[in-house]
Amino acid sequence: MPAGFPKVDINFILNADGILKIQAIELRSGVKQEVEVKPAYGISDELVEQMLMDSITHAKDDVSARMLIEAKTEADQMVYTVERFLEKNGTLLNAEEISNTHIHLEALKAALATGDKDLIHAKIDDLNNFTRPFAERVMDVAISTAMKGKSIE
Repeated sequence: MPAGFPKVDINFILNADGILKIQAIELRSGVKQEVEVKPAYGISDELVEQMLMDSITHAKDDVSARMLIEAKTEADQMVYTVERFLEKNGTLLNAEEISNTHIHLEALKAALATGDKDLIHAKIDDLNNFTRPFAERVMDVAISTAMKGKSIE
């Protein structure tokens, strides 16, 4: 799958016997893999309890880290898409539109460097809103070209 497209759900299940089962499910395709990790020694109840407490304690940090990674992935995909769009369809844009698009791209790249999830999302939205009319224009040109010389009847 292209970068940023797969969405994976990972589950860690620790049973009473100390066997850890790790499940990974790709949400779009439904592909599922799982692995069991059996300890070579017994895990004490205290250690199991500590592991569960650690997972609860760090859950908020884990979610924050995941959201930042997803924002960065989305931003990278947006930068790639807009740069390819400019390469292929730059002739349909004027110099000012191209210049402003590059300004928005640089702002998004700068936001990526900060690691601020909210700023990254804001710059993605800014770039998306700025370039949306260009995509619509390209679609109009493509449809006009495809329909040239044809009638609806």
